[in-house]
Amino acid sequence: MRASLASSIAVTCAAALALPVSLAAPAAAVPSALGLPQAVSALPSTTPAEPQPLSAPPPTAPHTTGELPPTTPVAPQRLPELPPTSQAAPPAVSELPSTSDAASQPLPELPSTSQAAPPAAGGPAGEQASTQPAGPQAAGALPPAPDLPGSTQSLPLGPLAGSTRGMGDGEADAGEQGLTRRDVRPFSLVGVVWDDPAAPLHGTVQVRTRATGGAGWSAWQDVETHNEEHGADPDTAEGATRTLRGSTAPLWVGDSDGVEIRVHGEEPLPTGLRLELVDPGEDPAPEDPAPEAPAAGAPRNRTAAAPAVPATPTTPGLPAVLAGLSAAEAAASGVNSQLAAFGATWIPALSKEKTELTIRQAPPRTVAHAPVANAAAKPYIGPRPKIITRKGWGADERLREKGFVYTKTIKAAFVHHSATGNNYSCGQAPSVLRSIYRYHVKSSGWRDFGYNFAVDKCGNIYEGRAGGVAKPVLGAHTLGFNTNSMGIAVLGTYSRSAPPAATVTAIARLTAWKLGLHGVNPKGPAYLVSGGGNRYRKGTTVRFNAIAGHRDGFATECPGVRLYNKLPTTRTTSAKYQGRL
Repeated sequence: MRASLASSIAVTCAAALALPVSLAAPAAAVPSALGLPQAVSALPSTTPAEPQPLSAPPPTAPHTTGELPPTTPVAPQRLPELPPTSQAAPPAVSELPSTSDAASQPLPELPSTSQAAPPAAGGPAGEQASTQPAGPQAAGALPPAPDLPGSTQSLPLGPLAGSTRGMGDGEADAGEQGLTRRDVRPFSLVGVVWDDPAAPLHGTVQVRTRATGGAGWSAWQDVETHNEEHGADPDTAEGATRTLRGSTAPLWVGDSDGVEIRVHGEEPLPTGLRLELVDPGEDPAPEDPAPEAPAAGAPRNRTAAAPAVPATPTTPGLPAVLAGLSAAEAAASGVNSQLAAFGATWIPALSKEKTELTIRQAPPRTVAHAPVANAAAKPYIGPRPKIITRKGWGADERLREKGFVYTKTIKAAFVHHSATGNNYSCGQAPSVLRSIYRYHVKSSGWRDFGYNFAVDKCGNIYEGRAGGVAKPVLGAHTLGFNTNSMGIAVLGTYSRSAPPAATVTAIARLTAWKLGLHGVNPKGPAYLVSGGGNRYRKGTTVRFNAIAGHRDGFATECPGVRLYNKLPTTRTTSAKYQGRL
């Protein structure tokens, strides 16, 4: 009896050893208490391996960097120990580090809901390291990112027939330059550039255009010539070492294929005048298109899809490479990965309660200017607004310089108008942004889009310069005061036209959140040190309102008197959103 029982037990054990080996499934992703999308999803569980003949396990094949390695089935073996199995984590996507005179302190960071948090940026004191988002590295075997159309035609200006050098009184005339009517490739935005960025253009610039496929020509339109107050601070790498050009403000004219321009100088004109004609290209195809009916009399344009509710990726937790992003797109998206999924076209809005919760859960940090932001007490911060990302408005990340440059903190917000005119629909706002972006980089020689944020006439908020919407990205918007500040551009011209109420409200909501991240009272003062300009000498400490107009830091008409007059109301509304009033 005992021998028979022992024999049965031996047979049962041998059968158990012959069962196929199952790999352990990874832990499930932790859901976010705030309802935030996860930056990186959990890897799928591995299916059981098929039984193999008793032999040595096959060798593991090498895999291409950036692709998930295939799991090799493990053959069952009647051995005392079974070979362990593991899943290799994909390497993180990184972007080349940038250098900056200002130290990087992207504070405060919001808590990540992903299993693997991206590594924190760091580096020697006084140097700037780029943020490295988590995610698999781009591989050459993957299909390239689709090309985003867009182009710039650069046409040299010359003397116009009938312009003279003398007026009969012995004094030299500044002369006129321009181009007579001509057919050109399609474009939607115009501007004028010249060789020396320090040489002002004192005079007038006027253009008229012909709509694509039409026969009639527009009336003459003025181009804003006073644009030198925009741009990077002189002592920064962007302001001193790049090949910069002088430039007018850009003007949005809509889809056109004919142009005429005249430039009249009150003083000798700068050398190397060129007309820049920018085609923004088509909008990226929306995942859930919501066509906007064109308004009566709206200008013709190839981009008429409304961006008010852009779609998020169909798989919010999918890693960047698997979502079809290029390395540059993954880097630009990764710095926002604690707020939205890789490749998201918009960052969702949060209630004030959830926004406050993100601040309390943020890792404790020391922020010299804003200890309130991470204090245990209730923080003064407005609800996070919905923000359309660079991917949402179709930014071609190949245009900008690699890496991101940060300042130390945010003490003030400077409000601008883009001076591009108001003849655009809200559905065309992404095209306007792509055109300004290309004009800033390709025509003016800047490293990226100049402003940190943009707001359209319908109150939509857009991410501007790359680097992360919650981080103190160094912009090129208020010459002399870009350090420790942010720039908000309202798309349009508001010298004579009043800004829509939705636009003013959007500025208040955006500043209540972003200034709140740094403990700033929108109705309080801010102290900044001038980097040099035509209003304050370099090294001068200047007292601003926390929400200021561009003209407060530079002798300029920007942001237009009608928009500037709305700033007192904006400060009060922003403080209310923060819970201060």
